[in-house]
Amino acid sequence: MLISVVIRTLNEEKYLDELLSSLPTQDIGNNGLEIILVDSGSTDGTLAIAKKHHVKITHINKAEFSFGGSLNKGCDVSNGDVLVFLSGHCIPCHNRVLINLCQPIINGLAAYTYGRQVGRDSSKYSEQRVFAKYFPDSCINQQEGFFCNNANAALSHSIYQQYRFDESLTGLEDMFLAKQVTEGGGNVAYVSTAPVYHIHDEQWPSVRLRYQREAIALQKIMPEVHMSFLDFLRCLVNSTLGDLRAAMREKVLFQEFIPIFLFRFNQYWGGYLGNHEHRQLSAIAKRRYFYPNEAVSKTREIYEQKELGSGSANESEQ
Repeated sequence: MLISVVIRTLNEEKYLDELLSSLPTQDIGNNGLEIILVDSGSTDGTLAIAKKHHVKITHINKAEFSFGGSLNKGCDVSNGDVLVFLSGHCIPCHNRVLINLCQPIINGLAAYTYGRQVGRDSSKYSEQRVFAKYFPDSCINQQEGFFCNNANAALSHSIYQQYRFDESLTGLEDMFLAKQVTEGGGNVAYVSTAPVYHIHDEQWPSVRLRYQREAIALQKIMPEVHMSFLDFLRCLVNSTLGDLRAAMREKVLFQEFIPIFLFRFNQYWGGYLGNHEHRQLSAIAKRRYFYPNEAVSKTREIYEQKELGSGSANESEQ
């Protein structure tokens, strides 16, 4: 059996070498392994690192990018019986992560699996608390509901061909496909014995945008979910107080007090904004959600063009 690992990248040089170095050392028994990198316009050393490791590289244009579209691109050029999805900033915690993640699919017990995520020493305190909540240390062989996360997941290739990932979503393409799988009678399993370090090196505006685009996507998956301003305040207060109490017990309250508030504020403010976002995304809005580090410069460029009287900007340019 062949396992295909699909990795989405955009300027992932910081952790990519560590990730790609770890994959050939994985104990996958008699199964084969191929690694596919889907890049959406990296300008750092990402592609040089990938070439050094001799992985298969495919590209997706920024104008066409979505999280689902990028995965579809990688899956379509893969040959594996099982597809594994890893973020370019996720590192396996031990050498049996891949086989543990794939085993329920190989054994016919699940169509879609996702593994545990933990923080590393540089991870934000509140995000580590989020990981602990959603990725516990015990397996769930037959999960109720359709929660899933493609930062560390595996999918039967035949199931992928049946459904494919939704390319219109601004996030949560994993949950949408998991919903389709469960509604079709398939099983989603959580594999705690397949942990990765998930490292988010984000500035606070990027945290907000991440939760905002996921909340936009959630409107398609669960349109009945609504977040009022009162809900935002309630979530902010309850989660912040919970983190502060935990930080006090762990004797890290002084250094984590402000980061806790900033993370939780951006998490829930982004969720509130995204929940109330109903318009069709323009090209510039897509750039802001998918490429937040470039949004400021693009906006400034358009503003300067207007100020100089150079005509209206072409929003379709990427």
